[in-house]
Amino acid sequence: MSSATPVTEPIVFRWHQAEITAIAPVTPQVKSFRLRSELAQAYRAGQHVDVRLTAEDGYQAQRSYSIASAPDGSGTLELMVEALPDGEVSGWFSQAAEVGDRIELRGPIGGSFSWDGPDGGPLLLGAGGSGVVPLLAMLRRRALVAPQIPAALIYSARTREEAIALPELERLANDGTGFSLHLTTTRDAGGRRIDAALVTGALARVGRPEKVFLCGSNRFVGAASDLILAAGVPAGVIRTERFGS
Repeated sequence: MSSATPVTEPIVFRWHQAEITAIAPVTPQVKSFRLRSELAQAYRAGQHVDVRLTAEDGYQAQRSYSIASAPDGSGTLELMVEALPDGEVSGWFSQAAEVGDRIELRGPIGGSFSWDGPDGGPLLLGAGGSGVVPLLAMLRRRALVAPQIPAALIYSARTREEAIALPELERLANDGTGFSLHLTTTRDAGGRRIDAALVTGALARVGRPEKVFLCGSNRFVGAASDLILAAGVPAGVIRTERFGS
């Protein structure tokens, strides 16, 4: 008589313990959280995870966050969490979380919205606000394994002060490996929203993109998609992630 083979639940469907190992400010409203977790060995740049918090009375709150770090073998991953008005999970992260606290993660999620060096390029990336986080992970991964692949990032933020990881992005844009940053702000003096001139400038630097990733609000992703299509980029190479109303 043969014994039954145990059924192992796929890693993406299971909740995993994660310990906060470092906390750092990124912008006035965004903090970085470095987490040690089994999931750090099993994700691709661009993916996200579900985060679950459990109170002492058993109440649970859950939210999805993009992973900011690139897979690097460190056994940790990084989340960047923006404090939102009345946000249960973001409120805990911004006001109460401490190094050593434990939370739960599930994932990674988002197979089509992910990138690694063998996927190739050139890469055209477009982000609105905190939508830059998964694209930052892609750029970090590119810097680690494929810096020869041309890449351009169109980034629309409200102000320079609120632009996530701007010093790092500017450093990458000056490292001579073919990455260009095209930042626009909507609330600084002289700022503007993404437009045809911004897209044309990015395409002039990166060439014909083979991979396009856009992340942000519905408004941003819709506008960016229309402008990129109007510039002659085929729809089949564009991948999008949207949040908010």
